[in-house]
Amino acid sequence: MKGLYFQQSSTNEEITFVFQERESLPVIEDNFVKLQVKACALSQINTKLLVEMKMEKDFFPVGREVAGIVLDVGNKVSFFQPDDEVVGKFPISNHVFYFHKPAKVPWTEAAGTIRDGVRAYTALHYLSHLSPGKSVLIMDGVSAFGTIAIQLAHHRGAKVISTAHSLEDKQSLEKLRPSIARVIDVSNGKVHVVEGCLEETGGLGVDIVLDAGGGLEKV
Repeated sequence: MKGLYFQQSSTNEEITFVFQERESLPVIEDNFVKLQVKACALSQINTKLLVEMKMEKDFFPVGREVAGIVLDVGNKVSFFQPDDEVVGKFPISNHVFYFHKPAKVPWTEAAGTIRDGVRAYTALHYLSHLSPGKSVLIMDGVSAFGTIAIQLAHHRGAKVISTAHSLEDKQSLEKLRPSIARVIDVSNGKVHVVEGCLEETGGLGVDIVLDAGGGLEKV
């Protein structure tokens, strides 16, 4: 069985992805699911963190967001059956890490949205408890994470404000439906995000700030 790995050069600059054969495969336990992978995302590797933790390796496994067809399930798995189309974290893992893929969603899109989709849902649902009528500022809304967060926020009935770093990004965000309450163009450095939010909310400010590159903060 082949595995996809991240390989970093000795200069710590050049990054490559390689396939390697694996001789030993994980055993299918009673609560495990095994997939035939149709598409996977190339997971980012935080090499600096691994160095700090003294966990450097020549090769790091990637492709931790996968979409595929169920080949086999453990004796205690009842929610999934062979030939089911699913999305999850690993080709072989506990059944709690998988969910059924919508039939109309392509394999590549299903695998490519897991990481940012889970992050956005966790931030809005579990951390901020977003509810109808709330206002949320989503920084860098044109990013993959930001775009998903905007759609989820609208689905919850929230008022969405977002920032853009170029005219092209601003125009892309303004085309989204449902429409964003305000897109703040910060590319020239002259526009103040706080002032824009206060103006849009009648001086009340937003309930939640979601930073695609940072974290979540209540304001």
